[in-house]
Order: sequence, then C-alpha cells, then structure tokens
Amino acid sequence: MPDASSPVAASPLHLVVMGVAGCGKSVVAQQLSERLALPLVEGDDFHPASDIDKMRAGERLTAEDRAAWLRQLAQELQARPRGAVLSCSALRRGDRELLRAGARRLHFLQLALTPHQALERVSARTDHFYPPSLVAGDFEALEDPAREPLVHVADATLHVDRIVEAALRWLESPALAPSGA
Repeated sequence: MPDASSPVAASPLHLVVMGVAGCGKSVVAQQLSERLALPLVEGDDFHPASDIDKMRAGERLTAEDRAAWLRQLAQELQARPRGAVLSCSALRRGDRELLRAGARRLHFLQLALTPHQALERVSARTDHFYPPSLVAGDFEALEDPAREPLVHVADATLHVDRIVEAALRWLESPALAPSGA
C-alpha cells in the first residue's frame, strides 16, 4: 500500500486498466481502486444503450462511437482531480490520447493475454454484453502501448492478487515520480 512519502501519494493518480475483452480489467481495476483508496470509473457503465445493442448484436463500434465514449471517460477523469482508476479497453493509441486529455500524467496498466485465452474467457461469461465473436477484432485493433510513457504491461493470466501487487510496486517506483517531486 502506498504511504504518504510514495510518488502515488505525492500527487493525484489517474490509472487506466486496459486491454482486450476478457483480460480482467474490471476485477483488477476494482481491487486497485480499493487498495489505492481512489474512486472506480467502470468504462462499460458509460456506453450508451445504442453501443451496447450494437455489441450485443456482434457489431463492432465505429470510430465515432468510440470517440464519443472516450471523450466522456476523459471528462470523468477530469472530474476527479484527486485521482481515479478507470477500466477501459483503450486499444488504440488514439484512444489513449483521448483519455490523456482528461488527466495529467495518466498511467496505463495493460493486461495482456493471447487471443485464445481471451476467447475462452469471453465465451465463459454469461453476464456481459460483449460476445465472443468480437474478440478477434480487439486483437486486430490493439496497438501495443508498451513503449508509450507511464505504461506497465502485466500478464493477465496471473492471479489477480499478483497483478495488483505488481501494479502497486510499479506505481511506487521512483522512476514514476513526477518531475520536481
């Protein structure tokens, strides 16, 4: 847990837990929000009904659909100046840039897994609007964020506790301290 002298505690933290469908964004984001004592912004909760209907029908969202949703999520980050944890696919670099407009020094935790693993996980879900038929498109859309600033990639097949602990260690790293801190 970050203490008062850690970089996480020294400045507001905005973190996006990102990745393809089935990677565990919601579960990891929930646990990180609890451990960091930050509000959780569940990206799926901000999709308009028309987007959910499209996805439920196996139709991919258009760039315009995603842009409107991402702008709203950036506004949600901006509305939380003391920090927040957001779960959001953020697959494309342009998606991440739209989100970065909402929070200075936005951090990204990418949960990575293979197409086969993602398909297995999404196929096993019974309570979600995103169908297995759209999983391959997530991998086609994914633009690797690993070389972008403030990005950490985690193996999504690890137990959630291990992912959360590794993310907390990353966030506490002196290398992530804001300039002038």
